[in-house]
Amino acid sequence: MEIVGAASKRGFGRPVEAPCLLDLSALSGVVGYEPEELILTASAGTPIAELERLVAQRQQHLAFEPADLGPLFGATAGRGTLGGILACNLSGPRRIQAGAARDHFLGVSAINGRGEPFKAGGKVVKNVTGYDLCKLLAGSHGTLAVMLEATMKVLPAPEDTRTLALRGLDDEAGIRAMTLALGSPNEVTGAAHLPRVATLLRLEGPRPSVAARVDSLRDLLRDQARTIDVLDRAASQALWRDIRDARILPGAPDGIVWRLSVPPATGATVVGAIARQVAAQWYYDWGGGLIWLTLPAGEDGGAGIVRAAAAAGGGHAVLLRAPDELRRRVPVFGEEDAVLAALGRRLKASFDPLGIFNPGRMWAGQ
Repeated sequence: MEIVGAASKRGFGRPVEAPCLLDLSALSGVVGYEPEELILTASAGTPIAELERLVAQRQQHLAFEPADLGPLFGATAGRGTLGGILACNLSGPRRIQAGAARDHFLGVSAINGRGEPFKAGGKVVKNVTGYDLCKLLAGSHGTLAVMLEATMKVLPAPEDTRTLALRGLDDEAGIRAMTLALGSPNEVTGAAHLPRVATLLRLEGPRPSVAARVDSLRDLLRDQARTIDVLDRAASQALWRDIRDARILPGAPDGIVWRLSVPPATGATVVGAIARQVAAQWYYDWGGGLIWLTLPAGEDGGAGIVRAAAAAGGGHAVLLRAPDELRRRVPVFGEEDAVLAALGRRLKASFDPLGIFNPGRMWAGQ
């Protein structure tokens, strides 16, 4: 059976070939919220937007910035669910400072492929209740178990936000500036480079602290850019939402979309190698370590070119959006390492021995 919540990310991964659809969208609602303890438990089908509104009332937030990629796949914005975010382990620009979604995933209630309910983790950041199955389920794309409830860590929301926009930098200079800023004591929580637009550095926290760090970062980077503008809180929040959700991704609405994870130092080289062979458009997040890339539709979606360049740069590439037919032919997550593939098959057999859940979502035949 194919497991879906709001089905907003149904186009992520290989198309599932299953006769049955298990729709968890009605499994929705907040089970418990303890602002003083910084924990939130909700059913897996609860919309992330609903949870963000709830915690915002107590000046808190989901610090890993869950991305709303629904519109990228043609779905309505704001429909993504807690279970879907965790199953795909989607994290936004603040990942460089706050960690990934799996790092905020404290506890889970789920059902395995034998129909047996199980629980893992707890309601504290440090717990020793057996194997850390939360981190295993995060990023498994619903192939191991059906999540029913999840407990998440929440954190105080920043009082103020400012963004420095460095103008006139090419890719290599932008990545150098981001690396310099991230290596400073200024606690940068977002670092992105938009070619021909700006290199962006986000600062968050108490208002006096943010103001002092803006001045410190401007002094540090004064020789890096011709112009440094400072965006206020409202402009910053809107801009980083667009970066988080890939709304600023250039290229045709039906273009092929790739996400490349590379060492920041090699990011510009990787993109240059791709751009010399195919018409590509891109931007960088995570200080240059995450590359969002669009290519025109082609026979293999540029898989050979993209994966060769990513591997040469010490990274890897995921085919994020493409037609179903292409996602069946091209390994979405890349070719499997033999050792990791054997480990993955044993894990799948332990949780879902009959291969009931999302068959073929990650790799053909699994």
